[in-house]
Amino acid sequence: MKKQILFIHSAGPQGAGEGSSGLVTYLLNALGDESVIHHPIMPEPENPRYEAWKVKLGKELSTLRGEVILIGHSLGGSVILKFLSEEKYSNSIAALFLISTPYWSKKNWEIDEFVLRKDFAEKLTGLSHLFLYHSKKDQWVPFSHTQFYARKLPNAVVRELPGQDHEFSYGLPQLVDDIKQPGS
Repeated sequence: MKKQILFIHSAGPQGAGEGSSGLVTYLLNALGDESVIHHPIMPEPENPRYEAWKVKLGKELSTLRGEVILIGHSLGGSVILKFLSEEKYSNSIAALFLISTPYWSKKNWEIDEFVLRKDFAEKLTGLSHLFLYHSKKDQWVPFSHTQFYARKLPNAVVRELPGQDHEFSYGLPQLVDDIKQPGS
C-alpha cells in the first residue's frame, strides 16, 4: 500500500521556485510511486493566520484514510504541532517530520496565534516516529528553535544539518531515507 503523506508548506509565496515548492518537487521525484503526497496551498501564505490554516489542515486530514505521514516545513511544522496538540482528529499518524520549524515563544518570535500551549508535548506522546531537521546555521529560523523542541520532545530524532539552508529547494535526502524506513 502506498504511503499517504500530507505536506504543509512554509509561509510566503508558494509559486514555482518559491517557498516549499522545490522541496515538494524533490519529494515527489524521490518517493515516486511509493507514496501519494498531498501538498495543498494553505490560505493566504503571504499573510498566514493560524485559524485559517487550522481549518484547512483539518479538512485535508479528513480526506485521508489509514495511517498518515505528516511533513511540516517551517511555519507548516508549527501549525501541525499546534493542531495535533490542541485539536481532535481521527487519523492515525504514522510519523511526523518537522523541517526548520520555528518555536513561537522565543524572544522576537512572539506571535500569539502560533504559540503552543505549555503542555503541548504531553499531547504528542502517542507519536512514535517524530523527526526534526534543521540546518545548524539556518538563515531564517535559528537552530536553537529545534534544540528547544528536542528538549520538550525527548523521543524525537534530531537531524542537525550542515550549512544555512532553510528551504531545501534542492532536496533533503535524510528526510527521504527516514520516510522509507519501516514503520514510517
